[in-house]
Amino acid sequence: MPSQKPRLVNLELDLLRAFVAVAEARSFTRAGARLGRTQSTVSLQIKRLEESVNAELFSRDPRNVTLTVHGEALLVQARRLLRLNDEIIGEMFEHSLEGEVRFGAPEDFATTHLPGILGDYARAYPHVSLSVTCDLTLRLMDKMSQGELDLALIKREPMGAELGVRVWREELVWVGAGEDVLPAGAPVPLVVAPAPCVYRKRATAALDAVQRPWRIAYTSPSLAGQQAALRAGLGVTALPSEMVPDDLIRFGVDHGFPALAEIEIALVRASKTLPVAAERLANFILASLDAAGAHET
Repeated sequence: MPSQKPRLVNLELDLLRAFVAVAEARSFTRAGARLGRTQSTVSLQIKRLEESVNAELFSRDPRNVTLTVHGEALLVQARRLLRLNDEIIGEMFEHSLEGEVRFGAPEDFATTHLPGILGDYARAYPHVSLSVTCDLTLRLMDKMSQGELDLALIKREPMGAELGVRVWREELVWVGAGEDVLPAGAPVPLVVAPAPCVYRKRATAALDAVQRPWRIAYTSPSLAGQQAALRAGLGVTALPSEMVPDDLIRFGVDHGFPALAEIEIALVRASKTLPVAAERLANFILASLDAAGAHET
């Protein structure tokens, strides 16, 4: 008998958009509010998508909605398809999309991971005014609560979907100019951002855990200011592994430094329903960070 031809499946983008919304919100109800649909409609869409791909995408219980292994694999590809769709629509029909998107991000993350993403967005929607604010997470959240931002990437403790969608995890390492900045028998001099700062909290908590004394030697809200202090030999700090300058060295267990726990970068929305231009930027960021190796929700 001739072998049976594989079934040809065409994925519906509306179903994928509903799937991504549920994955990010971890709730059918919250996803429905974001999409302007009822919870039952979203549930039906997910059921149809699961039938199309012949796989269960979510594990459900009365309190939680979590991705299955198949769901995690689909999420990355779904965001890529939605971004491609949005780019095509933008080129053909929405090239004249206008408005302003107010976006916030931590300075270090903005300078390393975002330039290409924001450039692609600006080229796809040249008539949208993109206003970018680089600041500490606490200040970004204040601006969002005051209605001054539409979207923001923030640093946070590992958590669920209560505060944004996790898009990245950062491995932190100890950094300084050289061993001579660590005087024997003296507290560790720290170069940090003002409190509250997740990097600062990670550094002090790790040293406290091993009972190694420390002191705040230099405080600066800017990454450039902190790096200048490090190069001047004023102390050490905790930085994401990818952001360590070539002229600085890393300290580890051989120098008496404990391991540092990871932190998360999350995308936070000002409201459940964003203007079209802001929603397009959210899709760009999520799809691009997925492609770059980010960790999914």
